[in-house]
Amino acid sequence: MVVGDKVRIDKWLWAVRIFKTRSLAAEACGKGHVSIGGVNVKASREVKVGDTISVRVPPIQRDYRVKQVTDKRMSAQLAVDFVEETTPQERLDILRGAHMQFEHRDRGLGRPTKRDRRLIDRLKESGDYDEF
Repeated sequence: MVVGDKVRIDKWLWAVRIFKTRSLAAEACGKGHVSIGGVNVKASREVKVGDTISVRVPPIQRDYRVKQVTDKRMSAQLAVDFVEETTPQERLDILRGAHMQFEHRDRGLGRPTKRDRRLIDRLKESGDYDEF
């Protein structure tokens, strides 16, 4: 699984499951969303053990440290041996807060009825979530 001591950054980002596809990782590098040591890098840049990688995923920037290098995609359970997330908790809280702004409706329930919509609107206007 481990290949030498250097691997292309787009391949490594894909292998440790930071990006879903290698083309998405290469695209992020091309747009300047990936940096090593504060310098934006191209997809062909090689990663070494100990490098600190920053990936901008709106609305935050996530930081990772390379523990091992690989070019083979692996399961999420194995990926934790190859990467360590060093993003400060304050930034991760911002990400969690951004997801909380959207309404959530369980799958399969369909659209809200007129009665449900009125209750939702009343809840939003009052701001008192204990009422319901």
